[in-house]
Amino acid sequence: MADLRQPLLWTVIFSRKADKQKNALPPDIAEALYLLRKDLEMRGPTVSRWPHYGRIAGSKSGHYHCHLNKGRPTYVVVWQIVNQTIRVLEIQFVGTHEKVNYRRFK
Repeated sequence: MADLRQPLLWTVIFSRKADKQKNALPPDIAEALYLLRKDLEMRGPTVSRWPHYGRIAGSKSGHYHCHLNKGRPTYVVVWQIVNQTIRVLEIQFVGTHEKVNYRRFK
């Protein structure tokens, strides 16, 4: 008999600031962000196949980041687990590497 269970997906939301930032992205970067969001929904906060993926050093609240592209300017996404039980992630920053303030996420 076939297994009828659905995979447990994550809900990915954008902070108010990140929502404004994503609307200002170049089209190719916006497409990469869309693909990252789909990956986060399917796999959760651990998306190790994205470039420079990792937990932000010193983050006590579980912030992660990765790059959306190679070259310059490099676009970065930062997200956090909001609720592990009901599987909610919040994207809190989308922008260039030069504008990200990692201390904000510690």
